[in-house]
Amino acid sequence: MPLSVLDLSPVPTGTRPSEALHETLELARTAEAAGYHRFWLAEHHNIPSVVSTTPEVMITAVAAATSTIRVGSGGIMLPNHSPLKVAETFRVLGGLYPDRIDLGIGRAPGTDQRTALALRRSREALGADDFTEQYAELRAYAEGFPAGHPFEPIKAQPDDVPLPPVWILGSSTYGGQAAAALGTGFAYAGHFGTLDPAGVIASYRENFKRFENEGAPHAILALAAIVAETEERAQQLARANALSMLRLRSGRPGPLPSPEEAEAYPWSEAEEAAVEEWAGLVSVGTPDQVAADLLRRANSAGADELIITTNIHNPAERRRSFELLAQAWGIKPR
Repeated sequence: MPLSVLDLSPVPTGTRPSEALHETLELARTAEAAGYHRFWLAEHHNIPSVVSTTPEVMITAVAAATSTIRVGSGGIMLPNHSPLKVAETFRVLGGLYPDRIDLGIGRAPGTDQRTALALRRSREALGADDFTEQYAELRAYAEGFPAGHPFEPIKAQPDDVPLPPVWILGSSTYGGQAAAALGTGFAYAGHFGTLDPAGVIASYRENFKRFENEGAPHAILALAAIVAETEERAQQLARANALSMLRLRSGRPGPLPSPEEAEAYPWSEAEEAAVEEWAGLVSVGTPDQVAADLLRRANSAGADELIITTNIHNPAERRRSFELLAQAWGIKPR
């Protein structure tokens, strides 16, 4: 089963946010050498712990820093953007890096409501439920509009480059339903989604509509993992990740804390209970332990591919986590 990387450019405490962008490039080189299949960049806004605000820019940088790994968006939040601009951007990327670009799209804002309003510019746009219409417009810029459509004369340039393969992302049933109806690949956000991915993916497969020249259903399951040489160290790293998640979900977001910060933090009983509830979202342990747990979860969900996200304060330990997992998974290094 292919193994891929989802990166959010996490910002560790004590570092400048822009440093995280350079660490993403280092991780991409590590992932390619280790044999990972894809490297996707997320879109999030106004979150101090991550600087993954412009995946289209980071895709360019990552693709330039690597040579064989597929690079894409995980994803572009389509309602935040003009469909024409997305079509143009990804045709340009496809022209620069042929057969290496993926276009993953989602409908969530990737941020809080105030920031979403700043992105979308009106309350009408903020409340609109027109994802399928936006998607149809996106595809039409590459494949052509119906005769008489007001946008019929518009072509997304360069028009000799096909739109990259499209994946619809989701953390609820909607994403799978949309991907099935539109005949695209589907990626389920199992690293924070609360639904059983098996049901979501099964429904996607059962309802998949195959269009002319389109492929078969393909389901990617996104999971969080933290790997270290010893179980003790992995748990220390996971504790810091849990503190970051706690701060984010309680409205106190901040940079990614270190294990030392997590150890010194005065955890309340309620916070401990919340962390225990979220613990199942992250596979933690030695390489063999995590590989076995990820494989179990992938098989249970019926996934075709796994894409892994890892939040660790120390960039070198984060890269090492991916290396150890690749070795335990049996990926052939490049």
